[in-house]
Amino acid sequence: MSWDMPSLAPSATSLLDVTVPSARQGDIAHAALASPTRFIELDAFAWSNNTVRVMARNISPTATFDLGAATLSVTTKKRRLP
Repeated sequence: MSWDMPSLAPSATSLLDVTVPSARQGDIAHAALASPTRFIELDAFAWSNNTVRVMARNISPTATFDLGAATLSVTTKKRRLP
């Protein structure tokens, strides 16, 4: 999917909920942007059934970034029980 995240000031975050069929709380989630993101850190969480929440955080101490639209990929993987 395409994500045009807003301009992120230092330490600012932006959240996006993505529908991922069969995702469940506790699943391992991963997100990646097809764009240079040296100072943008992505985290992904299996938020609820069929939904992954992606958080982008500007980790630069001084610079504001506006990446524009970029392709966002989100995947989940079931946890294995021992």
